[in-house]
Amino acid sequence: MNFNFDLIVNSFPLLLLGAVITVKITAMSVALGIVIGLFAGIARICRVKPLRWISAVYVDFFRGTPLLVQIFLFYFAVPVITGQRIDPYVAAVGSCGINSGAYIAEIVRAGIQSIDEGQMEAGRSLGMTWAQTMRYIIVPQAMKRVIPPLGNEFIALLKDSSLVSVIGFEELTRRGQLIIAKTYASLEIWFSVAIIYLIMTLTISRFVAFLEKRYNPDDRH
Repeated sequence: MNFNFDLIVNSFPLLLLGAVITVKITAMSVALGIVIGLFAGIARICRVKPLRWISAVYVDFFRGTPLLVQIFLFYFAVPVITGQRIDPYVAAVGSCGINSGAYIAEIVRAGIQSIDEGQMEAGRSLGMTWAQTMRYIIVPQAMKRVIPPLGNEFIALLKDSSLVSVIGFEELTRRGQLIIAKTYASLEIWFSVAIIYLIMTLTISRFVAFLEKRYNPDDRH
């Protein structure tokens, strides 16, 4: 068995473009997920019951169903309902972002509940409303504590973004499939794809570790 290094070198520019698209999809999906997850996480612990129920249903549905099924629903089912075709890029970011939001909601909820209850009482004693206390006191502290799980969510979504290849979106995995269809060199291409994913995840892990060390709320030095 011969390992064709020349093919890897020649295919690397195309795979690199796919990797850039993968990072873009992941970054936009996580950004969308953070916005959704922040509101859903706060809604999970607020005193308004309808908001708690809605957020609970949202979290349970999108955590309890496969991301692949959600991508299919977003890309194939929504156009049937709306009568409008959805661009694969929008479907990829939308489905991944909404899915990520469900997991981030639980991360945010856990982060908020980890803050001592005395913080809320102190804010209220200063004349702040519940919303003001959450905005200016609780949430800023909670977000520092959830940096590690948010980093893990980014890494998980980076790898899960390969599922959007099923709707024809040319991210890293899809680029690898197209190259293999032309060259039949599955070993070399999948090995290259795996290495690129590994490099991306290790880079993110190191960056998250840096942020965790810098913003560690328990660091006394």
